[in-house]
Amino acid sequence: MYRQGRRLRGSGFALIFMANGLLYNRLGVSMHGKFRGSVRRNRTKRIIKEVFRLHRDLFPPSCDIVLTVSPGFRLHSSASVLEAVANLGRSPWQAGRI
Repeated sequence: MYRQGRRLRGSGFALIFMANGLLYNRLGVSMHGKFRGSVRRNRTKRIIKEVFRLHRDLFPPSCDIVLTVSPGFRLHSSASVLEAVANLGRSPWQAGRI
């Protein structure tokens, strides 16, 4: 996945995706090792997964998606995560370049 997938970079995270040949998407959330504080780390993962669940239409069908979060990523709200991912994914997915 990390070697063959396509990468999109945002502020504080990277989105890696690849076709999976299944009828559904799969999401993985990877946190950088220096992302300190288990409460903050787990809350960030939880919000990212919730954004993915509620806004499946933003993502292309039949893809494996890994969101790698850097330690500098600041989570203000689920709306900020949604906006960041939507802005990042808008161009290639909606243009049909996947």
